[in-house]
Amino acid sequence: MMNKTRGSIALRSLNQSDFITSTRNTQQQHVHLERRIMSSRGGKKKISKTSRSAKAGVIFPVGRMLRYIKRGLPKYRIGVGAPVYMAAVLEYLTAEILELAGNAARDNKKGRVTPRHILLAVANDEELHQLLRGVTIAAGGVLPNIHPELLSKKRGSKAKLEAFITPPPTKKSKTANKAAVKKLGTKKSSRVKRRAAMAKAGTDGSTTAGSPADGFTVLSSKSLFLGQKLQVVQADIASIESEAVVHPTNSTFYIGGEVGSALEKIGGKQFAEAVLELRKSNGPLEVAGAAMTSGYGLPAKFVIHCNSPGWGSDKCEEMLDKTVKNCLALADEKKLKSVAFPSIGSGRNGFPKQTAAQLILKAISSYFVTTMSSSIKTVYFVLFDSESIGIYVQEMAKLDAN
Repeated sequence: MMNKTRGSIALRSLNQSDFITSTRNTQQQHVHLERRIMSSRGGKKKISKTSRSAKAGVIFPVGRMLRYIKRGLPKYRIGVGAPVYMAAVLEYLTAEILELAGNAARDNKKGRVTPRHILLAVANDEELHQLLRGVTIAAGGVLPNIHPELLSKKRGSKAKLEAFITPPPTKKSKTANKAAVKKLGTKKSSRVKRRAAMAKAGTDGSTTAGSPADGFTVLSSKSLFLGQKLQVVQADIASIESEAVVHPTNSTFYIGGEVGSALEKIGGKQFAEAVLELRKSNGPLEVAGAAMTSGYGLPAKFVIHCNSPGWGSDKCEEMLDKTVKNCLALADEKKLKSVAFPSIGSGRNGFPKQTAAQLILKAISSYFVTTMSSSIKTVYFVLFDSESIGIYVQEMAKLDAN
């Protein structure tokens, strides 16, 4: 009996050990099979760490910024967001400078951005110039300090030099000079004086325009992408031969301002009577409104009277934008091809000259973009003082960047 019991226990233990061994073999086979499958797929996927820059959505290295901040400010506790903000700001500034430098390279007809273009880009932007005024850009050169009247397109320099440089003293040149003096004597004395001053100054690179502003210096010219030309002209606005001249006034069509007095002086009594009739028929001119009269006695065919807002009034910047667009719309109604603008708002209305220039240029550019089909081909900015000329030349150069 005892032998049978021992035999049955031994048999049971043998069966259990066989079962355990077979189970282990099966598990090992499964492991080998899994390894073969994984090896055929290229192995286990490596899990890479996500960088702080990727988490923040910036390109600049956030971790490196954190090290720089800790090294520079070891006594302070650095927040989690500080290196992220620093990387984002530096990335934005770099993109802005590169965009402006690319525009400078394109204007100079270069296919590669050099340190010189970066220097010019920083210098032409007011905020970047203020921020980086203590920074020296290696191989950037020096900033040009040229009087605004001397800045203009290169294409007109050859024609100008031919017009104003006197030839060598030969017999032919003397006869030509005498003939030129006789011709000039028949013209108005104001034009003779202005041309003599231009010849004496010898403005390098400036151009003399054709029919609309004949005899006046075009200091800067800019072509918009739809073909319209913007030109900065130094002249008396009452003498400009454009098809329309803009007269900034108030609600009562007051003509005693600087532009109005110049127009009345040349237009005479007929011009003053036409403005009086317009006041009676139109009534008070609302802010940003525009009305038109004929240019009696003036080189311009029409005069567009506009009521520009005063600086500091409610929505003054928006109303100045609207004023400029209303003047252009009125010129388009008459199918005019050229309009002459003074610096609207920067006189008795108190607008800062640079702010007024920025708003006027932006309004003109956006008007042509929204209108798409306009009869206006040329817009003149008729200025007299050197400060306004410099501001408009500078702001026109920024048009493509903005």
